[in-house]
Amino acid sequence: MDGIVTDVAVGVKRGSDELLSGSVLSSPNSNMSSMVVTANGNDNKKFKGDDKMDGAPSRVLHIRKLPGEVTETEVIALGLPFGKVTNILMLKGKNQAFLELATEEAAITMVNYYSAVTPHLRNQPIYIQYSNHKELKTDNTLNQYEEYHRAQAVLQAVTAVQASNAPISGTTVSESAVTPAQSPVLRIIIDNMYYPVTLDVLHQIFSKFGAVLKIITFTKNNQFQALLQFGDPVNAQQAKQALDGQNIYNACCTLRIDFSKLVNLNVKYNNDKSRDYTRPDLPSGDGQPTLDPAIAAAFAKETSLLAVPGALSPLAIPNAAAAAAAAAAGRVGMPGVSAGGNTVLLVSNLNEEMVTPQSLFTLFGVYGDVQRVKILYNKKDSALIQMADGNQSQLAMSHLNGQKMYGKIIRVTLSKHQTVQLPREGLDDQGLTKDFGNSPLHRFKKPGSKNFQNIFPPSATLHLSNIPPSVAEEDLRTLFANTGGTVKAFKFFQDHKMALLQMSTVEEAIQALIDLHNYNLGESHHLRVSFSKSTI
Repeated sequence: MDGIVTDVAVGVKRGSDELLSGSVLSSPNSNMSSMVVTANGNDNKKFKGDDKMDGAPSRVLHIRKLPGEVTETEVIALGLPFGKVTNILMLKGKNQAFLELATEEAAITMVNYYSAVTPHLRNQPIYIQYSNHKELKTDNTLNQYEEYHRAQAVLQAVTAVQASNAPISGTTVSESAVTPAQSPVLRIIIDNMYYPVTLDVLHQIFSKFGAVLKIITFTKNNQFQALLQFGDPVNAQQAKQALDGQNIYNACCTLRIDFSKLVNLNVKYNNDKSRDYTRPDLPSGDGQPTLDPAIAAAFAKETSLLAVPGALSPLAIPNAAAAAAAAAAGRVGMPGVSAGGNTVLLVSNLNEEMVTPQSLFTLFGVYGDVQRVKILYNKKDSALIQMADGNQSQLAMSHLNGQKMYGKIIRVTLSKHQTVQLPREGLDDQGLTKDFGNSPLHRFKKPGSKNFQNIFPPSATLHLSNIPPSVAEEDLRTLFANTGGTVKAFKFFQDHKMALLQMSTVEEAIQALIDLHNYNLGESHHLRVSFSKSTI
């Protein structure tokens, strides 16, 4: 891969050049704990213990081949994604540093991650290894040195940032913290969002500029926003310069990018709203299926995509959903190219006793305008669904794959077919194929519709709209209870034209949406049902 030096890697080798400057490192195998060395970075003394090739982990990490102008903040940022950083020592004269993490487990995670994704600072590959010393202790007599004071001040500022974090959507973030010299975290706002933008699309776009460690998406001031953390602040700078003001799709979904005031994101859940690519073991936290470990591992081992915008490496795409997202992401900055891709989905493991073209139209219609549905004649637990465009098929696949419909977990993948063929004229296919091209129930036919901004994964809470004045809460509770589930909570909006209704499970909510979307409530009002991101 371009720009990677082959002899620079991450490993457990204890280098003989692990040098001490301005500090004393404590080791169970060293009798030199009283040694004080000058802090000018020119002392050539070594710890004898560092000549060992012992591979035992330590919470103290030795970082080498640092660029000369690198800052303490940038070095600390290398460790923050993996846990609390408790101490730092910069050896600027030797282009080295020692970084101490709060736990050995955090250090192991950091070394393991950077053994797969070569760490870079200011476009230069660096070397990270375990120190032979178990703790980084700085002798108090060295406090007079300016570098020591600055490093400690930076560490304290970063610790203050971590302590002041506030929760957003189950993820710890804060936009009121102290701004570092250059943060690895970008704040992204999407303007003119006529097409949905998923977390996977953002990952594919920004991974071209370096290793993306974490992403959080949320809505603030009625705008879709994201916080995205790179492993290297320089990669964040490059992504900002290249992508700020660019459109993801033709003439819409404009990226507005600035540096966040954060230096680290604390992600608690891996789901459609947040992702920590260094921690594939995190729970989903919201009733959604936990991220598939194999997919998560593939993401975690992904190296930087050194392609120019508009060209993605297929080697970095772990599954079909991400492939479709990549196809969309590859259109960044390419005017005149509209959203495309494969429009036909293959849905399998359906309940063949219950499923109909209409029920598939209603459910998949939450994520796009379904054109045609064909339940396979010789395999009635499978169906082909043709969406209006490739973005809608990708969106439906990413949200509905693995969900329960009529008691069975359905599988949704991209089909090899380009269109769904209608049966020949005069041929009776028992109603298994249906053309919905002219359906009045399409949610996204109108460009710029608000429906584009209200696309959420299946959830137990449903958003109801177009409710006539004569319909009361008890009427709606009874109506939804008759779909076979239990209504747990209900809340009218102030104007009583809309409401939130919570079922016991996501599966019950899916069933209720299929049964009651477009239900005639009288007075020329047909109920509109969609999934909500809110809870009651």
